[in-house]
Amino acid sequence: MAVDSGYFTPGQVSFFLGVIPLIFSWIYAEWLEYKKSSLPSKVSHSDLVELEHEAIKEDERAALMEGGLTKSASTKFPASSITTNLYRFITMDDSFLLENRRILRALAEFGAILFYFYICDRMNIISDSSKNYSRDLFLFLYILLIIVSAMTSLKKHQDKSAFSGKSILYLNRHQTEEWKGWMQVLFLMYHYFAATEIYNAIRVFIAAYVWMTGFGNFSYYYIRKDFSVARFAQMMWRLNFFVAFCCILLNNSYMLYYICPMHTLFTLMVYGALGIGHSYNETRSVMLLKILMCFLLVFFIWEVPGVFEIVWGPFAFLLGYRDPAKPDLPLLHEWQFRSGLDRYIWIIGMMYAYFHPNVEKLMEKLEESETRRRRIIKTSIITVASTVGYLWYEYVYKLDKVSYNKLHPYTSWIPITVYICLRNVSQQLRSVSLTLFAWLGKITLETYISQFHIWLRSNIPNGQPKWLLCFLPDYPMLNFMLTTAIYILLSCRLFELTNTLKSAFIPTRDNLKLVQNFGAGIAIFACLYSISYIIVLIRS
Repeated sequence: MAVDSGYFTPGQVSFFLGVIPLIFSWIYAEWLEYKKSSLPSKVSHSDLVELEHEAIKEDERAALMEGGLTKSASTKFPASSITTNLYRFITMDDSFLLENRRILRALAEFGAILFYFYICDRMNIISDSSKNYSRDLFLFLYILLIIVSAMTSLKKHQDKSAFSGKSILYLNRHQTEEWKGWMQVLFLMYHYFAATEIYNAIRVFIAAYVWMTGFGNFSYYYIRKDFSVARFAQMMWRLNFFVAFCCILLNNSYMLYYICPMHTLFTLMVYGALGIGHSYNETRSVMLLKILMCFLLVFFIWEVPGVFEIVWGPFAFLLGYRDPAKPDLPLLHEWQFRSGLDRYIWIIGMMYAYFHPNVEKLMEKLEESETRRRRIIKTSIITVASTVGYLWYEYVYKLDKVSYNKLHPYTSWIPITVYICLRNVSQQLRSVSLTLFAWLGKITLETYISQFHIWLRSNIPNGQPKWLLCFLPDYPMLNFMLTTAIYILLSCRLFELTNTLKSAFIPTRDNLKLVQNFGAGIAIFACLYSISYIIVLIRS
């Protein structure tokens, strides 16, 4: 099996040095469990699936949208120190392996899936094919998915508003998950079929994701007032755990997966905006001043010439990206372009979250008003929103790619607001959602990252995925069906495994344990990387 890059990096070697022992340890732990269960014993061990379900249920309890994490209950480890646990793992202590069998299984499965990524995108044993766009096929597949989803997964929700206790459901979690889901499907199909004619729509979708980052995280911090270290660690784990291992194993830059650094940055900015002086967040003038300061900060960094390079230059090792197809572009060009497009929309999301209770009260009064008045107001809302949307479409959306990008940072809030108005214009619309799209909306991060390597293909480090992964060269639609099924299945598993491992390694009420776990992770990686570096040097 030939590797396209022709060599292994220390990071790749360290990955294999870490994962292979975990896989063998898990297999041995399963054998111990089988041997133990074959004996007449009443002792039983919880299954990994139960742990995963607990982690996912905890996630569903959080009232936030994109980038938000939950205060999930951490897995209970024995009271032994980390050093003792490492020693017991290295010596293959039977009781330790049995106690942590489900965690070993999660780690082994996570490593095996990433190795599958490596096989699909870095080895020559699987072929690739060219992208081919047909508007007819594109629309057929998407409309068919909508019809199937409407016929099988349309659900009415009875949730109550957290503010008023009534069934207003304005921008409820089911609705935002559905919103993320149908946008993600179009986003992925845009990449798979190279549907360049909807480029401007994709820019709006990405802006909507960033809007949800501002909206969801603001809602969480403003309501729960939880600025703990554990919460911060959960948030960073959710956004960066999976992508970090993809960067290590596939030798890619962090910026190749630009959605991750973008959401990380804007999540941190929301965290900082609300966390600094958080005891004054209930004071309206202070909160409005914070929002204004966010606008001024963004304006200063992105609009004033030369400031962007000064601020982000020291982070070029992390945010720099060199596209093999465009090697002459500045190292920070991609980061400046991507982050600049959506530099303001997260603040708009914060504003909408802050005024969310006020809008709910107005909507409550509207629903309780007499029928004629209610119909006139709703008709006016639909008319104004539709007119604004049409004007935006005619004079902004229809522009060419370059011209549109210049206006996008200042106009992306318009289609987002129009959609919110139309989607929430009546109680009947607010209370229903397509749960198939909502389910897809929960795994957007995993489907976004995974598409690069097990649905599409780039073949080289930092390469854009310009080809399709091809198992059945002469059957493009059957190949699409097969690769999509595997891709969605593995994305779902990665979502579950990320939450499982988050629960295992990030305690929610023990900051000392959290710091120890973080330090142990850094130390283990440093040891593996040092050994790998020596191995690579010897080999070369």
